[in-house]
Amino acid sequence: MSRIFSGERLVIASHNAGKVREIGELLAPFGVAVVSAGTLGLAEPEETGETFVANAELKALAAAKASGLPALADDSGLAVEALGGAPGIYSARWAGESKDFAFAMAKVHEAMGAEKDRSARFVCALSLAWPDGHCDSFEGVVEGEIVWPPRGTQGFGYDPFFLPRGGGLTFGEMDPAAKHEISHRADAFAKLVAACFR
Repeated sequence: MSRIFSGERLVIASHNAGKVREIGELLAPFGVAVVSAGTLGLAEPEETGETFVANAELKALAAAKASGLPALADDSGLAVEALGGAPGIYSARWAGESKDFAFAMAKVHEAMGAEKDRSARFVCALSLAWPDGHCDSFEGVVEGEIVWPPRGTQGFGYDPFFLPRGGGLTFGEMDPAAKHEISHRADAFAKLVAACFR
C-alpha cells in the first residue's frame, strides 16, 4: 500500500538542474519545498539497477537515508525500437562524462543508420522513499518517434530529438507547460500524486 506524503520538504535525488526544475514545477501546487541532492552535497549512488524502476528506487533510498528526509528520484530515458530499446537505462551515459546530449543524439542517429522504423518512447520511473526504507514507485511512458536533425532549444536531454505521437512539435520545440501535460514524467507523476499526495 502506498504511503501518503505529509511533510513540507522533499529531496529531489538528482544533480540534473533541468530535471530538478521540472519536478519542482510539478510539485509546486502541493506546497512542497524541494531541495536537490546536489544542493545538499549528497553523493550520487552508482546506478546498478537493470530497470528504470530499480535505478529510481536506488537513488531515492540513498537520498532519503543520507538526508533524513523523504526523497523523490526519477530514472528516465529514451528507448528506441530499432535499437532494441537502447539507449534505455543508459541514456545519460550515451552523453558521456560531459553530459553532451547533442553528441548523444548524433550517436543514436548514427546507430539507427537507414532504419525506417523511427518509433521510440520516453520512459520515466518515479520513486518516493522515506528514511525508514519504505518506497513507492510509478512508471510513465510517452510514445513518439525520432526526428533528425534535432529541433528546438526548450527542454533538456533528448527533447529536441523526440516527436510525441500525433504532435507536430518536438519536446525541444514545445512550451514547457504543454510538454508537462503529455510527458512521460507527467504520466508517472499523475500516478504518484494519485497514490501519495492529498
